Amino acid sequence: MTWADRLAELGVELPSVPAPAGAYVPAVRSGDLVFTAGQVPFVDGRIAATGKVGREISPEEAKAHARTCALNALAAVHDLVGIDNVVRVVKVVGFVASAEGFTGQPAVINGASELLGEVFGDAGQHARSAVGVAELPLGVPVEVELTVEVREGA
Repeated sequence: MTWADRLAELGVELPSVPAPAGAYVPAVRSGDLVFTAGQVPFVDGRIAATGKVGREISPEEAKAHARTCALNALAAVHDLVGIDNVVRVVKVVGFVASAEGFTGQPAVINGASELLGEVFGDAGQHARSAVGVAELPLGVPVEVELTVEVREGA
């Protein structure tokens, strides 16, 4: 089964790659690694939510937004090299715009990590950082970036 088949089996469709909001590209390949830019919760070209987790956004909502961010990151990988050329997910970095006193960043970023596990199985196990920040671009509650290993020559 290919990764594209697995996505279809899960009923998950990769979105269009969101246009960069600045002077960067959605993903870059260096050797056998692809690094994505930080992806925010864009859905159909619009920001899905704004606010801080633990105040305007519940941790459960933020977890769902982290999943959306990971889907957007996978779309950037797919656009660059094709999803079926992914060998494994190496690292996830997640940023959570956090209200004062909110310390549940790891649970929020689980939204991204769990999606990667559903899609890639053991190849989706990864190293990770989940960081609380004061603000994120465009006022979004979550941002996720990925590093994936891809097939040589893909």
